Amino acid sequence: MTIIRLPPTLVNRIAAGEVVERPASAVKELVENAIDAGASRIAVSLVEGGRSLIAVSDDGVGMTPQDMVLAVERHCTSKLAGDEDLLDIRTLGFRGEALPSIASVSRFTLTSRPRAADSAWALRIEGGSKARPQPASHPPGTRVEVRDLFYAVPARLKFLKEPRTEAAQVADAIKRLAMAHPEIAFSLEDEDRTVFSYAAIAPSLVEDGEDAARLERLAAVMGRDFAQNSLPIRAEREGFRLTGHVGLPTFNRGTAQHQYLFVNGRPVRDKLLVGAVRGAYQDFLARDRHPLVALFLEAPRGMVDVNVHPAKTEVRFRDAGIVRGLIVGAIRQALAAAGHRASTTVAQAALGAARPVGSLPMGGGRGAAWPSYPSGGARPAGGLAEAAAAFFAPQAGSETLAGVDQVSARAEAASVEDLRRYPLGAARAQVHETYIVSQTEDGVVIVDQHAAHERLVYERMKTALAEQGVKRQVLLIPEIVELGEDAARRLLARAGQLAELGLAIEPFGPGTVAVRETPALLGDTDVAGLVRDLADELAEFGDHLSLKERLEDVCGTLACHGSVRAGRRLSVDEMNALLRQMEATPHSGQCNHGRPTYVELKLADIERLFGRR
Repeated sequence: MTIIRLPPTLVNRIAAGEVVERPASAVKELVENAIDAGASRIAVSLVEGGRSLIAVSDDGVGMTPQDMVLAVERHCTSKLAGDEDLLDIRTLGFRGEALPSIASVSRFTLTSRPRAADSAWALRIEGGSKARPQPASHPPGTRVEVRDLFYAVPARLKFLKEPRTEAAQVADAIKRLAMAHPEIAFSLEDEDRTVFSYAAIAPSLVEDGEDAARLERLAAVMGRDFAQNSLPIRAEREGFRLTGHVGLPTFNRGTAQHQYLFVNGRPVRDKLLVGAVRGAYQDFLARDRHPLVALFLEAPRGMVDVNVHPAKTEVRFRDAGIVRGLIVGAIRQALAAAGHRASTTVAQAALGAARPVGSLPMGGGRGAAWPSYPSGGARPAGGLAEAAAAFFAPQAGSETLAGVDQVSARAEAASVEDLRRYPLGAARAQVHETYIVSQTEDGVVIVDQHAAHERLVYERMKTALAEQGVKRQVLLIPEIVELGEDAARRLLARAGQLAELGLAIEPFGPGTVAVRETPALLGDTDVAGLVRDLADELAEFGDHLSLKERLEDVCGTLACHGSVRAGRRLSVDEMNALLRQMEATPHSGQCNHGRPTYVELKLADIERLFGRR
C-alpha cells in the first residue's frame, strides 16, 4: 500500500472531528479567541441551535487582511512564539487549529477591522475552499459567521441533538467563560430571543475589587441563591492559589452539573478536581447529592500542562497531590468556619409551603386547630406563651439527653430573654415530640431534634477517631488479594496512609497484596472487595476516598442509632442544651446526609404571611 500525503482540506476535516464536536465546541473556540483579542464585549447569535448559523462578534483588537489569511491556516497563531515553552500558556487558545477546522466543515465568513484602521475586510471560506479577502463594512473588532455547520461532513449532522438541546450546550459553554471573566460583557441570542445578557463588571468599580466582581458575575450565572448561600475560598500552597465560592451543604443539587472549575482562567473538566470536591464534602452530603461550587485555581509556571487534548478542557498537574490537598483543605476550612449556618433557601422553602388553613372554629369549641392539654382540655389563662409552656412542660421521670451538658446550659439560662440573644434562641416548645421550637430576638427557629443530635454525636466520634486513632482488627488468616501489578503498586505506595486508617497491607508476590489488619469499625467486611475498590479509587482520583467514606458511613450509622430519636419528649433544659451545643459545633446546620437540622424564620417574613407588612 502506497503512503500518500493527505490534502490540507481533508487534514482540517479530520482535526475538526476532535476540535468541533458540536455547535457548542465551535462557539467555545470562537469566544476564547475573542477573549484573547482583548474584547470587552462579546455577543453570540444562534439559529437552529447553531446548526444553521453561529455568529460571534467582539470589539477586540481586530485583524488585518494578511492576518486573516494566516489565521485560517493550520497551526498559525499569534499566541505562541516559535520557541515558547508550552508549559507557560497564558492565553485560552494557542494550537492554531480552531478556525481552519471550523472553516473546513461549514460556510465560514471572517470579518474584521483593527482598532486603528479606517476600513474592514471579509474573508469567505466554503468547505475549506478559500477566497481572497474583500472590503467590507464593520466597526472595530471581529465578527465570525459559521453557516450550515457540518454541511461538508453530513454524517456528523446525525449526531446532533434537537436545536433546544444544542442551544443549551452553547449557553453552558459561554457561561463558564463568563464566570472567569466578569470584566467582559457577554450576551447570547437564539432565534431572536435573548437567552442572557451579562453586563461587564469592572473590579475597580466594585467594593472589595476582584472577589466582589467575580461573586456578582457568579450570582448572575448561578443565581442569587448561590451568592447568599456560598462561602468564600482563599488559600495558597507552594505557589498554587485557590479562590472562588462553594455552596453550603444544605444548598445542594441532584447532579454535579453546577460544579465549575477553572485553571488559570480556563474552564476545565478534570477528574482530579471533581474528586477533590467530592472528598471535601464527603462528611456532609449523601452520595446522590452534589454541592454547587465555582473554584478558580492559579498554577505557577511549569506546574500544569494544558496541551493534553485538542479541545483544551483537560489539564495535567505535575504534582496532583498538592492541588487535591489545597482544594480539600480550603473547602473543609470554609465549611468549619461556617459553624451551624444553614442555607437561606431552607427558610424560603418553608415560607413558600405555608398556606392559610381556613377559618378557625367559632365559639368555645376546641376543634382541630387547638391543641389538647394535659390538664384535661381547659386552655390555661395568660395567653399563648403560658399555654405552650403548660402543654410542653417536662414530664416527671423523663430520661436525660445523652452527651449534652445540661449543667452549663442551666447556669447560662438565667432567663428566656437572655437565651433569645443566642443565634438559635430560647427553647419554647416541642412539637410532635420531634421538633424544637425556639424564639430568637427577631424570629423563630424550628429544629429537627434527631438530625441535630445525630450531627453532634457524629462530630464527637470523628474527634475521638482523630485523637485516639482508628482501632484495628487483626485477621487470624491474612487475606490475599490479587490486583495486577499497577494496582498493587498504587496501593503499596499508600500503605502508610492506609495504615493510619486501620488497613495494614504488605506485598505478597507480583501484583498481589496481603491484608493483615482492617478497621475494627467495619466489622465483618468483604476485605477483597474493599481493597479492589481502593485500587480503583486510587486509579481514578489518586487518593484513598473509599476507605475514608466507609469508615465515615459506619460512624454516621452509629451516630444515627445513638442519637435522640423522633418521638422522644425532651425537657426545656435538654432542648436549650441541645441548641447551645449546636451553636458550638461545626457543621451542625446539616445532618450527615446534607439535610438541614433547623429552619430559621424571620419575624418580618412571618408578618408578611399574615398580611402585617
